[in-house]
Amino acid sequence: MKELNVITIAPRERHPLIFSTFDALASGEAFLLVNDHDPKPLYYQFLHEREGLFGWEYLEEGPEKWRVKVSKV
Repeated sequence: MKELNVITIAPRERHPLIFSTFDALASGEAFLLVNDHDPKPLYYQFLHEREGLFGWEYLEEGPEKWRVKVSKV
């Protein structure tokens, strides 16, 4: 599974990179998102823009690092 660590990416570039990574996945594939804060706003953006097309599973929940498995249905 590909790991996408966005901690060092400029904040304005993070969501476009995450969505392009997700869109490149085949059905059933996933990537591991690594972030320095809870990506809950990103989750809500996925709900709005990719409703029913993704899975979201927290693997680590802070306080310094969050790891989320984002999968394509």
